[in-house]
Amino acid sequence: MTEQPLGLTKLTSLEIDAAEAAITEALADEGFGILTEIDVAATLKQKIDVDRSPFKILGACNPHLAHRALDHDEAIGLLLPCNVTLAATAEGTRVSIVDPVNLLGLAGSTPEMVELANAARTQLERALATIA
Repeated sequence: MTEQPLGLTKLTSLEIDAAEAAITEALADEGFGILTEIDVAATLKQKIDVDRSPFKILGACNPHLAHRALDHDEAIGLLLPCNVTLAATAEGTRVSIVDPVNLLGLAGSTPEMVELANAARTQLERALATIA
């Protein structure tokens, strides 16, 4: 797993569909569900006739953490859900997850929000670490 300014990334030898299934299951084990799925490659092909390698965006949400964050400040809704991207590469699939701690800089860093962001990051890191 590597850290980047926007998130956490892991390269897996799994094909994109298998990687999606694996990260979806790992996120579920951490209390996250997938609210949205965007097939970017298919959408770009349909809308502007552009071919690109497979790329998906999943919107992952942990309802307990989201509820606490929204109770603290409804503007946090602008940062939800946590995006997970899957990109096909020559080596397999790059799975990336937004880092909620880094996003917190956009919203302010009260002690409660720092605690929530760190809890979310820990759970997201554990999910990403399980991908083969």
